[in-house]
Amino acid sequence: MAEPTGTSRTGTSRTDLSHTATTAPEPAPGRPLSAGIALLATGVAVINLLVGGTLTAVALTGHLLGAWPSPDPLNPGLIGAGMLGTAPALFGLARARTWEEARTMVLPLAVVLSGLFTVSLVNAGRLYVARGGPIVSVFFSLGWLFVLGLLCVAAMVCLAGQFLGRSGPAAPRTAPLPGWSKPPLAVLGSSWLGIGTGLLLRPGFWADFVPWHTGRVDAQALGVWALALGVGVLGSLAEDDLDRTRAALLSLPGTALAMTLVLGVRASHVDWASGPGLGLVGMVAGLLVAGVSGHLLLKGITGAGAGAGTGAGAGAGGAVRSTG
Repeated sequence: MAEPTGTSRTGTSRTDLSHTATTAPEPAPGRPLSAGIALLATGVAVINLLVGGTLTAVALTGHLLGAWPSPDPLNPGLIGAGMLGTAPALFGLARARTWEEARTMVLPLAVVLSGLFTVSLVNAGRLYVARGGPIVSVFFSLGWLFVLGLLCVAAMVCLAGQFLGRSGPAAPRTAPLPGWSKPPLAVLGSSWLGIGTGLLLRPGFWADFVPWHTGRVDAQALGVWALALGVGVLGSLAEDDLDRTRAALLSLPGTALAMTLVLGVRASHVDWASGPGLGLVGMVAGLLVAGVSGHLLLKGITGAGAGAGTGAGAGAGGAVRSTG
């Protein structure tokens, strides 16, 4: 029997290799959202529901509960309203697949966690755990510091892991913001950002612009929340894509409605006729309008895309049938 030539053996080997060789799949567009960020958002959402719901409910009854003494239940009540209003949006981050879809919610979350923890540390001598008081308030302030500290560390670790992760090609913008919406969003975001910065850095001066009685720590804590709202609104404007801001769009009306509930029940404690009172009405209404209009625009774009896809599918099916 004749032996196969070396040339034939080499040709067969090369052919086999060409059939078995596989190319690596291209990475998906965008930076994948890390599991740590999703877990952090879910954990904070659960805490927000429990703590924020408790603070809001206590404030609605006219009683005080918080980590520090406050001259009016409105102050801890509004902090609780912010926590309660953002909880559904934080739960919604579990459905996000990329960092681009989550960062307009995660970055304001990092601002709130780090800001409230810093304010609590700077004013540690004013906390119930340091100055004493009702036993419930003392334990609440102790838990407040401990949980905020843990969440801050977790947020830093999760964000570091997120940015160190591998990223694919740039994700395209599929649903740009309409041009008419950008100037109002810029005004709304700048208003919340400016008020929050003032309350946080110069609480003694800017607290006089709050249309109810507030203390130094209250002013700074409310400033942190206002600052986070500004970062979220301006971040949505910078993203310029409705698909990337789904979570932020859900947090805006939720926060506005929770704040409206607290302000409505405690309306007699607010100086509505003052300039700050009228400004507050406009800013809270702006959050609600921005969130609702964003959802309507996104729903319209999604419906139009589904209709176009159905029409294209029907046309292709007809072409196949006619060809057959």
